[in-house]
Amino acid sequence: MSATQSKGQPLPFAVAGVSMRDLLAAGEAAVLVSTPPRAPEPELSSEPAEDHREAA
Repeated sequence: MSATQSKGQPLPFAVAGVSMRDLLAAGEAAVLVSTPPRAPEPELSSEPAEDHREAA
């Protein structure tokens, strides 16, 4: 058992000197960096698609 647990003192949840605003900004930045890029949209050509028919 550690010294802080034996005294019954709660553990600190935030690092001194770091604002909540900075923590939230860092979290948002981490999400943006770790999210893979979106797949490109399929290109719609202006030419009509050719009909491919199978032989009966």
